[in-house]
Amino acid sequence: MLIGLVLVASACLPRDISWLVALAAVIVLGVPHGALDGAVAAPLLRPRYGRVWFGVFAIPYLGLSALVLLAWQILPLVTLAAFLAVSVVHFGLEDAGPGLPIEALVRGGLPVALPALLRPDQTAELFAVVTRSPMPQLPVWWWATAWLWLGLTGAWLLRRGARRGVLGEMIVLAVSFLALPPLTAFTLYFVGLHAPRHMLALVRDPIKAPGVDTMQRAVLASLPIFALTILLGVGLWPLYAAGSSGAPATLLAVTLQMLSALTVPHILLDRIAVRQQGHSEPSSSR
Repeated sequence: MLIGLVLVASACLPRDISWLVALAAVIVLGVPHGALDGAVAAPLLRPRYGRVWFGVFAIPYLGLSALVLLAWQILPLVTLAAFLAVSVVHFGLEDAGPGLPIEALVRGGLPVALPALLRPDQTAELFAVVTRSPMPQLPVWWWATAWLWLGLTGAWLLRRGARRGVLGEMIVLAVSFLALPPLTAFTLYFVGLHAPRHMLALVRDPIKAPGVDTMQRAVLASLPIFALTILLGVGLWPLYAAGSSGAPATLLAVTLQMLSALTVPHILLDRIAVRQQGHSEPSSSR
């Protein structure tokens, strides 16, 4: 609650300070949920690879992340489109759960589509910094896809309706994106819903990350990889600071590009873990 109030209050501050507050929240409160990937990988890899399991996990994980960062430098707008599409799928599966593809698109698309519909100029300004490319207005594909999402959402609500809790959550998020700058509203979603929801799911899952059975243990388990992520960001800082318009812009580009780079292997690992659970459940029930 306190973090939410701080974020809302920061929207009244100058743009650069507002960005710094939001990005600090993303880094400190949002990134650690992805840093639990080591706890998810351990039960998958340790039985087969023993003591070298972490290297088997980390090398392809970091290699794939590096490819995503390289893609931002070579094809920034294509990478932006891919990042947004992956984010919709990732957020949707996390929020709606399996077996609900339309609900997943509706809920996962909300934090991506609403900034384009409600605050297109500010969203374009934000992602011009992230892509380090001129963006006087949002790309047509983003704007058009956001309207398609709005139509799909309206049809879904009319045809199926939404559970009271889901509808309430969507209304609160819509109000936040209407009232707050895009980065602040996204941060509220990311650190207030997405990250804790993911960590709670791991805590409640006795198979995916068996060593993480309380929120305290989840936080402690995330610290080593979280620290490594911070070190990687510090190492990349000089590359992004060159030609940047200041520290807030550099931090924005580093944070969101690294977030996207880590999201890709994060999703792949999660799908592998889910598939492995699906294979192990029938045998364990015999």
